[in-house]
Amino acid sequence: MELFSPMPYAPRLNLNIMSTGNMNLTLKVWRQKNNNTKGALVDYKLAGISPDMSFLEMFDVLNEDLITKGEEPVVFDHDCREGICGMCSMFINGRPHGPKDLVTTCQLHMRSFKDGDTIVVEPWRAAAFPVVKDLTVDRSAFDRVIAAGGFISVNTGNAQDANSLPIPKMQADAAFEAAACIGCGACVATCKNASAMLFVSAKISQLALLPQGQPERYRRVQSMVAQMDAEGFGNCTNTGACEAECPKGISLENIARMNRDFASAKFVSEETI
Repeated sequence: MELFSPMPYAPRLNLNIMSTGNMNLTLKVWRQKNNNTKGALVDYKLAGISPDMSFLEMFDVLNEDLITKGEEPVVFDHDCREGICGMCSMFINGRPHGPKDLVTTCQLHMRSFKDGDTIVVEPWRAAAFPVVKDLTVDRSAFDRVIAAGGFISVNTGNAQDANSLPIPKMQADAAFEAAACIGCGACVATCKNASAMLFVSAKISQLALLPQGQPERYRRVQSMVAQMDAEGFGNCTNTGACEAECPKGISLENIARMNRDFASAKFVSEETI
């Protein structure tokens, strides 16, 4: 996790050249010291924002301005800034990752907004994602769900021949699509019950669809679902908001597959799984 740090040794950003646009914006940003204190929306005015900036670059400009004024910068998660890692989790004007479909916050550009707009930015809202500070939340619950069963048993040694395990293309494609989940948590943030079933089902499906994932298939689904419940995530609402807001377009079919496997696991003996 990389946080924008106000420490003296942190690299300073020179964004003067980038701040030559014509957009004037009002930001309402959630500021919260930690999960044990109350937070509030704080207004910030930004001028000269370029429409070619990414949303995070716009926040870099804001933080550079706050540091210059001697104020504490806004803490937010970021890493790759290429739509791959899923760290850039922000709730923007009531939608995870902002107004565009199939786009992460770091890949959202300011041309998606208009001059004079007011933009409300908040962290993910879920009991299982406690606020660390400002816009940063603790998503380690996802890591614990994966650790509960998201692995396969393989013999160590030389890699297997590519053609020794033929996999039908439809199954390979479905597994690949499930594996595209970046674990950003948008599905949890947008669900009225803060359900993690789209995330968990994607991580289950990417293994359950492949031959290598069969030995632990039913034990895996039981362990990961049990850990999901233990972390405090809610149940599925069947509204489909998670799929609609997922920046990678993960399908609800994965939830149906997980439910079938979970039901089947009750009829499989422990010796089999």
